[in-house]
Amino acid sequence: MNNGNPHIVIIGAGFAGLWAVRTLSGKNVQVTLIDKNNYHTFLPLLYQVGAAEIEPEGIAYPIRSLIRKYSNIKYLRSEVSDLDLDSKTLIANGRKISFDYCIIATGCTTNFFGIPGAESVCFKLKTLDDAVIIRNHILTCFERAAFCTGIERQNSLLTFTIVGGGPTGVEFAGALAELLYGPMRKDYPEYDINKARIVLIESSSRLLGMLPDALSSYTLKKLQSLGVEVMLETSVENITPMGVKIKEGATVESETILWCAGVKGPVEASGWRIPLAKDGRITVSEDLRIKDYENVYAAGDAAWFEFNGKPLPQTAPVAIQQGVMAAENILRQIKGSQTLPFRFVDKGAMVTIGRNSAVANFAGMKFKGFFAWIIWLVIHLTNLIGFRNKIIVLINWSIDYFLFERAVRLILPSCCNEPGFVSCLRRRRDKQ
Repeated sequence: MNNGNPHIVIIGAGFAGLWAVRTLSGKNVQVTLIDKNNYHTFLPLLYQVGAAEIEPEGIAYPIRSLIRKYSNIKYLRSEVSDLDLDSKTLIANGRKISFDYCIIATGCTTNFFGIPGAESVCFKLKTLDDAVIIRNHILTCFERAAFCTGIERQNSLLTFTIVGGGPTGVEFAGALAELLYGPMRKDYPEYDINKARIVLIESSSRLLGMLPDALSSYTLKKLQSLGVEVMLETSVENITPMGVKIKEGATVESETILWCAGVKGPVEASGWRIPLAKDGRITVSEDLRIKDYENVYAAGDAAWFEFNGKPLPQTAPVAIQQGVMAAENILRQIKGSQTLPFRFVDKGAMVTIGRNSAVANFAGMKFKGFFAWIIWLVIHLTNLIGFRNKIIVLINWSIDYFLFERAVRLILPSCCNEPGFVSCLRRRRDKQ
């Protein structure tokens, strides 16, 4: 649009959207990046914010700081309330915006699989707000337990249940165990911290189903050594504010239930009259374009793309590669060239379990223990955006590793101390 250049709208500033912006920066196009948050979140470390290991600011970076040196990139803080692909327009902040090309990279939402009570009771871990809410809640449970005189209520407050044995569930369980049996043991000498429980529930027969059996078995043993109770082949029947009922008939009494069992496509996509897969993700062709729309792409967690007969996982490497390819294909279209099919390059997977312990699988090579943990640290610190953020995270990691302390054990804002609190931030979110 500017100077006659094609106008490209990118919806979402996650990994896919941000890497698409980087690919288009400095080119003869005008780009508008739309996101409701004015920052990009490094989601692989989100669980560490929830476990009071690092500060929220350490994994967030202002979008305007990222694009300030590119005159062809503009940012709009807004949510897209409507998207009309036929007329090539969208509505954001009540304003109609026209585009020549569009990349939908809105990410994903939590999939509760219709389990009664799950959506209304469980905490989820998808945004920075979610992580801060979880941190406040966990810390406040300890404060309430210290004030509580009833043993049963105290046990319920200090039982933390995680549903889902994938990477997020495993990493959070390990980080939470180190928080409970490390700093919190010293902070709350008035009761036996060994009575606190971390319960990890997984419906399949093993943890980390995307990794080889040997790494899955190592993960199970390591979590158990940290004090995590792992319940495999256990299905959740319903969830109440006081606990989780499993299909075998037992109930885990807990006032903190974190749902890490699955994700689905973006909620807003259901109202945009575009083809969706069964889990709500946007169905795309081999070049990432939406069927019947030559100028609209979907990338990252929002896209359903099949590779070797299976949909690609909703991970950062997939999102980055798809964001780059979608942007490159738009540039090819503008030049009158043929678009290219997306080919995912699988660089492997890695999951950290706790101090000196991780698992990794690269090109068929399996690593576990300290060496895998070092690889995990280096890769995540290298890929974190912003020099300041790298320093903040490194300092927090160092404090945790050498001093056995968590630097961010703060309940903020102060209104989270009010009686009967679940989380003032959670209530604020639910009203939105």
